[in-house]
Amino acid sequence: MITRQRLAAGVCALLAALTAGIAFPAPAAAGEPKGEPAPQVDLVLDVSGSMRARDIDGGSRMAAAKQAFNEVLDATPEEVELGIRTLGANYPGDDQKTGCKDTAQLYPVGPLDRTEAKTAVATLSPTGWTPIGPALLKAADDFKGSDGSKRIVLISDGEDTCAPLDPCEVAREIAAKGIGLTIDTLGLVPNAKMRKQLSCIAEATGGTYTSVEHTDELTDRVNQLVDRAADPVVTPVATEGATNCTNAPALKSGLYTDREEFGQQRWYRVDVEPGQEVRASVSVAADRAVNPDHGVLLRAVTVQGREIVRGEAAGNGRTDVVSTGLRYPKAESDDDSAPAETVCLQVTNSFSAAAGVKTTPGMPLELTVDVVDSPSAASDVASFGLGRGWWLLGALILTGFLAGVLWGWLSRWRVAVWRTN
Repeated sequence: MITRQRLAAGVCALLAALTAGIAFPAPAAAGEPKGEPAPQVDLVLDVSGSMRARDIDGGSRMAAAKQAFNEVLDATPEEVELGIRTLGANYPGDDQKTGCKDTAQLYPVGPLDRTEAKTAVATLSPTGWTPIGPALLKAADDFKGSDGSKRIVLISDGEDTCAPLDPCEVAREIAAKGIGLTIDTLGLVPNAKMRKQLSCIAEATGGTYTSVEHTDELTDRVNQLVDRAADPVVTPVATEGATNCTNAPALKSGLYTDREEFGQQRWYRVDVEPGQEVRASVSVAADRAVNPDHGVLLRAVTVQGREIVRGEAAGNGRTDVVSTGLRYPKAESDDDSAPAETVCLQVTNSFSAAAGVKTTPGMPLELTVDVVDSPSAASDVASFGLGRGWWLLGALILTGFLAGVLWGWLSRWRVAVWRTN
């Protein structure tokens, strides 16, 4: 005979099993591969005397850098190994030869102990010279023994003071080694000479330059670059767009780089089979001083010149990169022999050069093309990232329904038993 205690225990066990099945994934099998080598990031911070200047949100540049570093350390993904190198942090004297050797590894590149790294950052005080070139040379050696992606994030408020060692030449030398090291640069104050130098360093290794004037901008940008280190590394393919669609290069799915002059149009071609969809995005980087109020336009056009779809974005002079994208699904055909459609991609920019700025070579352009099978109506939700959320909600609703039915049946049974007694 089923007792009330046994029935209640059975209901609880069922609910526990349902809940456990939803909340906890199956454990990984023994011996399962651990994945790719850990991505590594080396944050290189300028701690020269000029970092005492109080022109960032009412505080010093050093204070802004420390606050940004603390927030970045808190947000660093677990899979990223991170280190910190300083330049100009230790030698306060006037001897240039000694000052240009002033670079040190504050925290070694490796698994991150957030408390230890924050404690090390807290000890920094603006001190000496700005040996960017020597610091980059040393930072490139901080990654020895790593097979994962490697990225240096250089943060400075001025140009190198250790000529004739040109940091741009140092970056080119690092790139020539073929070790897959990317250098991203951030300038803390608007400065034409610094911008030119930091842009050159970044461009030499396929990195980016960003000018920041506020603490939150610095935090957000460094976080983006650290997160990017964990992304799969894709080597862009150099291409050269044409002045019209007829002569444009035919592109497959992939990442491409090109250069586009001020106000220029660049054309590319993509073949799309029936039932496929082309997704394209483009970014144009202002790697030199430009006038405010500019934009980028990406159009998908037929070979006859009819516009299919467009994507556009505008900037106001405070953004170094302007990006936009589009997607075009080619309808399925009942005819299995239906030919592919050639889609012409046109990239246009409305950047204009500031006075005295060279217009050649063109600005860096990055184009991503992805040709995929068009998602069916049934899978549209999942394709936009909602699938996992909906099945979890459905499972919770089903669990609640079953629990309600069982609890109601149990309550009625208890009342019936009570009446018979």
